[in-house]
Amino acid sequence: MEKVYNDPDVGEVILRKGRGYKRITLKVRHRHGVTVSMPWFVPYKIGLDLFLKKKDWVLETIERQNNKLIKEPQPSPERIEEWRAEAKRILPARLAELAKEYSFEYNQVRIKHNVSNWGSCSRKGNINLNLNLVRVPEDLRDYVLLHELCHLRHPNHGPEFHALLESLCPNHKVKEKELRKYRIL
Repeated sequence: MEKVYNDPDVGEVILRKGRGYKRITLKVRHRHGVTVSMPWFVPYKIGLDLFLKKKDWVLETIERQNNKLIKEPQPSPERIEEWRAEAKRILPARLAELAKEYSFEYNQVRIKHNVSNWGSCSRKGNINLNLNLVRVPEDLRDYVLLHELCHLRHPNHGPEFHALLESLCPNHKVKEKELRKYRIL
């Protein structure tokens, strides 16, 4: 269920309710706009109040995102397809090497063009990798692959997950911070 609030400064703000939402979240994404998601039982007014309370932050975030777009234009569809081909050639092979080296077994690997994450791992053992990984240095790429492999054993970000990741990639916190410098295009 959705309602739309038209803000004079921001434009459309989507107020979205759903049974799958556990808490109220406010997202500002360049391609998808401003969204407030909330559990189905929360009144729309509470979501709207959150947006209004955080409106200055929303405007700053929109400006920051727009400035990044000016500095780094969107790649052409042809360039994205070049990255996809390179990713399909490199990423599955490297994932297989790391899985073998550290005794992980996964089901399938898929290359996707996600806008919000570098990779993901499903409970069925399927790993999705962002084609943009071919644009980052190899050590950061390996960090993402190891991160997703660790989710095969620990499907959360709990202490066991972090202990396993630390044992495989001792400087993973530094790598995670470095990865933030790269924008997913």
